[in-house]
Amino acid sequence: MEWLIWIGAAVSLAGLAGIIGCIIAVARARGAGLSDAALRARMAPIVALNLGALFVSVLGLMLVVVGVLLG
Repeated sequence: MEWLIWIGAAVSLAGLAGIIGCIIAVARARGAGLSDAALRARMAPIVALNLGALFVSVLGLMLVVVGVLLG
């Protein structure tokens, strides 16, 4: 089941890349000097992407754990 561990690690890294992308997007939005309402409007889709990236990362970690337990 070594292949399952590597697939899980790749999926986790993809999720981590998404989380880092969200961090960069939030830093850019905060640095733009927007008003409170405009900042909230810009953050709304970023929050959804952040939750999706976190879910992908968790799925990858679960694949790694299953691969370790089966291997």
